[in-house]
Amino acid sequence: MNVRPLLAAGVVALLAGCGKSSTTLGDGGSVISGSAGPAGAHKASRELVKCDAPVATLALVENPNGYAYSSSYQLPSSPVPLVRLLAQQSGCFRVVDRAAGLKATVREQELKEAGILRQQGNTVSKGKGYEAQYSLTPSLTFSEQDAGRQIGGILQAIPYLNKLVGAAEQVKLKQAQAALLLTDNETTEQVAASTGSVEVADLGVGGAVLGKLGGAAGAGWSNSNEGKVIAAAFLDAHNQLVAQVRELQAKELPPEVARRKKT
Repeated sequence: MNVRPLLAAGVVALLAGCGKSSTTLGDGGSVISGSAGPAGAHKASRELVKCDAPVATLALVENPNGYAYSSSYQLPSSPVPLVRLLAQQSGCFRVVDRAAGLKATVREQELKEAGILRQQGNTVSKGKGYEAQYSLTPSLTFSEQDAGRQIGGILQAIPYLNKLVGAAEQVKLKQAQAALLLTDNETTEQVAASTGSVEVADLGVGGAVLGKLGGAAGAGWSNSNEGKVIAAAFLDAHNQLVAQVRELQAKELPPEVARRKKT
């Protein structure tokens, strides 16, 4: 049996999808967007799973083992801000800052003690910080499997289709798997864990990949193909975590942030 016609038909069908993309995130897919704050979740992803009320205060912790993606992707060094936004948008936790925001608070207190800042009416004082009742640690694995060369080798051997070798070499498969580990800071027990994954098939020609999810290479999560794949994986992991968080008994929470009075 001559398999070349069958191979040719399959490759032609694959290349017919060039310029299109398919994304799988659980039962659907989306990227992280919008904001969170006193007004609640604003323009959050429709795929984001939420809680009816927060169960505790939460701090995001950097993974001590780092994050497995290449520096050539020009992505932020940490996905923690991304996960922090998800946690606040979902309403499952009150998020406390243990990164740049905390350092800024300590600096303001030091300036006050040094006599540089005003003393009367100063709202920066010791003993008013909220404790993190839970800690959330993210981890990430990102891979890019080049399937184009295999397809290109098949095309090279088939007359009239060898001109498509260059297009076939643009076919790649991007995958990301994220995990979230939730620890009770009072007992040190890991009370919940979740994983999320996303797989995107790039069927681009001449570098035009990922269709709707694509964009020019940049330094953020929203303007690069790789960044959007990673964001989707964390969204999926967060949604899986919420199912566990909803079963936790709520801890005693500190006062809520002051809001403007409605007239």
